[in-house]
Amino acid sequence: QVQLVESGGGLVQAGGSLRLSCAASGNMFGINIMGWYRQVPGKQRELVATISRAGNTDYADSGKGRFTISRENAKNTVYLQMNSLKPEDTAVYFCLAKIGWRDYWGQGTQVTVSS
Repeated sequence: QVQLVESGGGLVQAGGSLRLSCAASGNMFGINIMGWYRQVPGKQRELVATISRAGNTDYADSGKGRFTISRENAKNTVYLQMNSLKPEDTAVYFCLAKIGWRDYWGQGTQVTVSS
C-alpha cells in the first residue's frame, strides 16, 4: 500500500509564496516520477510540474519562472515552491507518484490566492 500525504496549502495574497510538501510511504520499490497537478471545479486536472528520480524536471508554462519543484529521494518527498502567486493559481493541488506501472495520488491540498 502506498500513501501520499500533502501539506503546505492555504490562503495567501497575490504576490505571496507557498511551499507544498508531499511525503510518500509504503512500498516505494520502482518509484520514479513525482510531481504536482492541480484542479479547479469543472475543469480537468492539469500538470504543474514533475521531477524524475534523477532530478529531471518538467513544468507547465503557467508556472515557469515562478514555481520550483524539488525532491529528497531518501525521504520519498517532493516539494513545490510557489512564488509570485496569482489568483489564477487557486486550485486543489494533488501530489503524484509513479511507482512501477501505477500512478498514486494524494488527497489534495487547497491553495487559495486572493487578489
